[in-house]
Amino acid sequence: MIAIHTKYLPATNSSGSRYKAYTNTGFSAIVSADYSLNELDQHFHAVKALVAKNKLDWDISTMSYGDSSDGKGYTFVFQDSKVS
Repeated sequence: MIAIHTKYLPATNSSGSRYKAYTNTGFSAIVSADYSLNELDQHFHAVKALVAKNKLDWDISTMSYGDSSDGKGYTFVFQDSKVS
């Protein structure tokens, strides 16, 4: 199963707020906060950036999501990742 994890990265002295999307297989992407989006859409924007940056042929249009275990973001999974 492929899971994409996201988290919010607060502003520092050298960069503004950002969102990071990453997988356990080493793919990652960071995007600047887009304040025209709500919080969930900010995280999904990072997921879209991860797929684009790594040129992945993944259909993310039907992904499901839930809160991450650390409470700092979300975990996105594909619909075909189901328990039988």
